[in-house]
Parts: sequence; C-alpha cells; structure tokens
Amino acid sequence: MTSTALEVRLASRPKGWPTEDTFEIAEVEVPAPGEGQVLVRNLIMSVDPYMRGRMNDVKSYVPPFEVGAPLEGGAVGEVVASNADGYAVGDHVLHGLGWREYTVVSGAHAVKVDPSAAPLSAYLGVLGMPGLTAYAGLLATAEFKEGDAVFVSGAAGAVGQIVGQIARLKGASRVIGSAGSAEKVRYLVEELGFDAAFNYKDGPVAEQLAAAAPDGIDVYFDNVGGEHLEAAIASFNVHGRAAICGAIAQYNETEPPAAPRNLAQLIGKRLTLRGLLVRDHQDLRPQFLAEVGAWIASGELKYTETFVEGGVRQAPAAFLGMLRGDNTGKMLVKF
Repeated sequence: MTSTALEVRLASRPKGWPTEDTFEIAEVEVPAPGEGQVLVRNLIMSVDPYMRGRMNDVKSYVPPFEVGAPLEGGAVGEVVASNADGYAVGDHVLHGLGWREYTVVSGAHAVKVDPSAAPLSAYLGVLGMPGLTAYAGLLATAEFKEGDAVFVSGAAGAVGQIVGQIARLKGASRVIGSAGSAEKVRYLVEELGFDAAFNYKDGPVAEQLAAAAPDGIDVYFDNVGGEHLEAAIASFNVHGRAAICGAIAQYNETEPPAAPRNLAQLIGKRLTLRGLLVRDHQDLRPQFLAEVGAWIASGELKYTETFVEGGVRQAPAAFLGMLRGDNTGKMLVKF
C-alpha cells in the first residue's frame, strides 16, 4: 500500500460561483487507524449541492468547511486495515469522509454495505442520503397522499428523479417536473414516467407550470427556490404543501433573490411550506430501504448516475459541473 495519498482542501471561501481556485490538491501521509478505527481506501465519492453552503463561513445546521482543511462528504470505500470490532479487511463501508483517497474512520461512524446486494454507487444515491431525502421529504415533510398532483423542481437530479417516481408509485394524480435541458425533459417523461415536464430555460416557470398542471398542484418538492417557488405558490390548490429541500438557484448568488414575491397567497390558500433535513428522518430508513429496494428490484423505480472518472483530482470539476447541472441523476466521482 502506498505511503502517501491525495486530498482536496478548501483553499478559499468563494464569493459567488466557486472556481477551480477554490480548491487545493494536497499530498499527505496515509494515516494509521487507532483503536476502534478503520483505514479506508475510497472507491467512489459524492458531490452534493449542500456542500456549497458549507463553503461559507455562516452559522447553519452543520459547521462550515475550514479553509486549509480537507472537505467532507459521502463516500464508499474498502477497508484496508482495521482496529475496530466487526470490520475486516476487504469490507466495504459507507462514511462521511470523502474528498480524499485514504481516510481513517471510526467504526461507530461507518456503515458496512454489500456490493452483491446493490452497486456501491447506489449507497451514495438512490439507496443513500438522496434517496431517503426524496422518500422522507415527499411522504413525511410534504405529507403526500394518494390523488395529489405533485410538482418537482430539479427533477432530473439525484433527489428529484426519485421524488417523482415515488409520487407516481404512491398514486399521484399527476406528476410534473422541471429540468434544464430538452434531453432531461425527455428522460423524465419517457423513462421515469412523469406525466409532464418542461425546460425552465424555455420561458417563465409560472406559465410553463400552469400549462403542465391546469388543475393546480397539491405538493411541491423544492430543490431550486426562487422563481420556481414563486410559480409553485401561484399554482397551489388550497391546503397545498411544499417540502423545501434546497435552493440551488440561489447558492452562488451574491444578492438576495427577487422571488418569491407572492407569499401573501399562503394566507388565502392556507399553504404549508416546511423545511427538510434528512437527518431528522433516520427512523424511516428501514421502511425506505425495504420499499425503495423492492421497487428497484422489480424495475418499477429507475435511476441514473453520472460518473466522473479520474479520482480525487477530478472532484472539484465534478462539483462545479453538478452546480451547473451537467449531471443527470446522482453526480459521483470514481477513483
């Protein structure tokens, strides 16, 4: 085994859009595991929208990344040395210390995963944090019920692609998605079974949503914010509910968003807009794995992944590409 390895550090806090200069590639000594720890060689790592927020030095639900320190995020790797009970060399584990080739992880903060049950990448996507976010956000946060009309923004992303399919499988009257290209719109309708989808770049979101949902919507799963949220409020039926999962349209902006400008409609329509953090719904994980796992096995639920090859050196480019919307489904870096 090599004695040195690469890691990606936060070089500076971005103002607006991050660039390649936001990151620094550093060579470090491969650490040795202490008592109760395992040494993991990472095989696949995740890049996710929430990581952009952690690059800012602001108070939030999770501490910011530190300048000069390696970034963090979901990864799956192989145990190459173990001082932790229950873990053997050759085991595959899911953990939160990506952005590096090798890492030491406490046995208490690693989860064994089975590559014979599902591809390792699935544990970072459809069977991992994004999948549970979709499941819990739709069913618990937005309180979806059979017959609801559902609108999903960022619908071709890691979370959105799962939300729309769960809604369809659970008996939605209509599922509408927005995406950023004609190819993604086609993917949503022809491959994932959305009833309608539109390219938000083709015209005002409110007009396109109203045309796609002439009878209004009951549930909105928000991955985008801004104009999309304003459009959803305009299309909501009485007692509409929104799960506010993300606002990627605003993450790199330096000025406050202009929209939504119609929040007064919350009163007359008696709307509910509720924030969503997946960590609040870990109790749903067994139910989620059983139900979604069965849908995947039967072919009723499909998912797409976008891989960037080349290992940790390509992680910054993959992250920037994800922010631009270059990916369909989950964006992953393969080592």
